[in-house]
Order: sequence, then structure tokens, then C-alpha cells
Amino acid sequence: MIEESTYYFKQADKVMNEYYANEGQLNAVIGTRKYIDKHFDKDLKLDLLSDVRFTSKFHLLRLFKKYYGQTPKQYIIGKRIEKAKEFLKKGRTITDTCFEVGFDTPSSFSTLFKCRVGLTPTEFQKRATFTKFDKFSF
Repeated sequence: MIEESTYYFKQADKVMNEYYANEGQLNAVIGTRKYIDKHFDKDLKLDLLSDVRFTSKFHLLRLFKKYYGQTPKQYIIGKRIEKAKEFLKKGRTITDTCFEVGFDTPSSFSTLFKCRVGLTPTEFQKRATFTKFDKFSF
């Protein structure tokens, strides 16, 4: 019985060390994510993000991928797409939405939007408008 509980303690310790490495790493990654959440519409490069958290850009990249399952760039794109969906549902133009959420060109915005959402921004906006009006019909 004692050997069995020791084994489980060792396994739990292994998991804690492997996945919840140390507080400094967690703070760096969480701080980076919070910074991205507040500044997603800005020109965020890995160099800037690493400077904000005083860490190596390669270390930050590894940590972010480890804890969130995606790179900071993938997270930024996802954040921008989610915000763009909100703006498009509210009726903002595609061009205005593109620049407000931080994309450089409408074509890059449309391409990434279609890849992530499965619809072009125009198709998404039409469906959102149709769904909104459909909810109010009797």
C-alpha cells in the first residue's frame, strides 16, 4: 500500500513539474496573454512581447505554446478574428473592421477570416444580419 501511494505521489510530482513548471514561467505566459488581450489591435511582434515580459523571445514562444497550445501569433490572430466577428455583427464595414482589429490589409484579413471561420467576412456578415432579423420575425 505504501509503495502504491509513493508511486502516485511521484506521478503527481512529475505532472506538477512538467505542466506547471514554476511561477515565473506562468507569470510570463499569463502576463503576455493579458498584454495581447489589451493590445491585440496593435502591431505585436514576438520581440515586443518578449521585451514586455523581460524574457527571451524563443523561451516565450516555447512557453506560450506549452501552456496555450498555440504560438503568440496564432493567439493574436484568433483574438483579432473574434473581435472582428463582433464588429461585423454590429454592421461595421469590412474595411473598417479590418483596420480596427489590427490587420494590415483587407485581403490578408479576408484570407485569415475565411481560414478560421469558414466564411468570408461578407458571408459572415450576411448570415449574422439574416440571423438577427430571423430572430425577430413572428
